[in-house]
Amino acid sequence: MNRMDRIAAVAKRHVDAGALSGIEWCILRGGAVWTEGRYGLADGLTSTEMPETPIYRIFSMTKPVVSAMAMMLVEQGRLRLFEPLAAYLPEFSDMQVLQADGSKTPAGLITIEHLLTHRAGFSYGFLADCPVAPLYRAAELRDTRLSLAEFCNRVAAQPLAYQPGAEWRYSVATDVLARVLEVATGQKLPVLLQENILGPLGTQDTGFWVEPAREHRIMPMFGRSNLDDIMAFDAEPQSLQPADMSVDQPHDNPDFYRGGTGLFSTLADYLLIARFLQTGQTQDGSRLLSKKSIEMMWTDRLSPAQKPLKIDAFTFGGYGWGLGGRVMADPGQAQILTELGECGWAGAASTFFWLDPKNDLIGVVMTQYLGSKIPIGEDFQTAVYQAL
Repeated sequence: MNRMDRIAAVAKRHVDAGALSGIEWCILRGGAVWTEGRYGLADGLTSTEMPETPIYRIFSMTKPVVSAMAMMLVEQGRLRLFEPLAAYLPEFSDMQVLQADGSKTPAGLITIEHLLTHRAGFSYGFLADCPVAPLYRAAELRDTRLSLAEFCNRVAAQPLAYQPGAEWRYSVATDVLARVLEVATGQKLPVLLQENILGPLGTQDTGFWVEPAREHRIMPMFGRSNLDDIMAFDAEPQSLQPADMSVDQPHDNPDFYRGGTGLFSTLADYLLIARFLQTGQTQDGSRLLSKKSIEMMWTDRLSPAQKPLKIDAFTFGGYGWGLGGRVMADPGQAQILTELGECGWAGAASTFFWLDPKNDLIGVVMTQYLGSKIPIGEDFQTAVYQAL
């Protein structure tokens, strides 16, 4: 097996083992396709073939798109990183921090930068090691009947997990940021993204819902059906367990959207998005974000005390966090093959992308398994770098 063949072998290994069903990938180098492929089935349990252009639930790969929208408003002078959150959403004016003994103390100001860097004090309901997480679950933040404004009101009613700016903790911060964008512009998030990013990029299948004519292209989900359970791992080998997404991620509700999750997309569409997140430009060279804004998005902003990045038991060695996502700041601490400045993020259902400005690489990997034990994106990234 030559080194290039090892890239496709990653997909074959996990699909043939019955751990994942169907995988697509594409790696751009120098702006052109370097290697691409697909392997497996849409549904390995029913032997259903993958559609010509599968649609995926990309969950947290929504976050960098929303962060880029925030940077557009910064460039336009309509948003500032140092502004307090409460200037846009007064419900966050008098936040409290939950202490270890159960008492609460007044919180400092949450800024827009805190939202972009997940240092606002918020949490997620699936974080087993966070004392605020049970409160999020009790508040039913997963309720898709809530508007984005109602969702933020419920978040504001919960205490913070720590003082703003003090720690990095993965959280609902980007959902709150999305509501800030709506207040700052007077437009709904789906309209903002379509008019300013998705439309100009020429995406065909990216949005917060999928109309009936395209429903047959949505890839089946496997794994967990409840987002609050995605970190509840057992010792058994991973297998294809059908997951019902009608509660946590409905595809047929145009009124449901969030800033931290929610987008549906395709491999081809997210390649356009990833290219934009690396260059600030559309495919034809039109500039949507300045070079300086792109640099700011992918520059580490965490202090040494806020590292390593951890989501429960998962540690992201060597990575910091910028305004757009994770950034490789110290390859000497890396646990996978990488490059200084390599950056990107992933989705809860095993979608993944990374950008590497130094080597002019862009990688996107798509499959559907919610709460997978297999780091499919990192496996592909390692295979790509060993082939360079």
